[in-house]
Amino acid sequence: MINILNVGIVIINKLHDFLTAFFDSFGVVFTDKQLHFIIIGVLGMIIYLVVDKLFKALSKYSISVLSFIYTITVLIVIVFGIEIEQKITGSGHMEFSDIVAGLWGFSAFFIAYLIIYILISIIKNTIKKIHKNKHF
Repeated sequence: MINILNVGIVIINKLHDFLTAFFDSFGVVFTDKQLHFIIIGVLGMIIYLVVDKLFKALSKYSISVLSFIYTITVLIVIVFGIEIEQKITGSGHMEFSDIVAGLWGFSAFFIAYLIIYILISIIKNTIKKIHKNKHF
């Protein structure tokens, strides 16, 4: 896990240095806060436009798909946050396998939920069909 974060840190630092040098070459000097403002603003807009198109297309099929995507996204942030918190406070070991185990836990519970949901839907539809056929 620490190796993954270290690789991410190296990539971010290299990107930061590249962007700083790029803007400097045009005689434009940004503070760190200004650079964050611009980069995160642009990145956020790109993500928003892609996600907006994707979600609009998916919403034609089911809002539940969007709920699932949102949930998994929030869980990823939470599990990474927990692991980082454990590293900072020393309250546990920071391990990528913990993140994977947590997300597999959600997957298992979600699959169980889907099975129960589908079974209840089948039972309800069967009862409706039986009830509908009795009236004719």
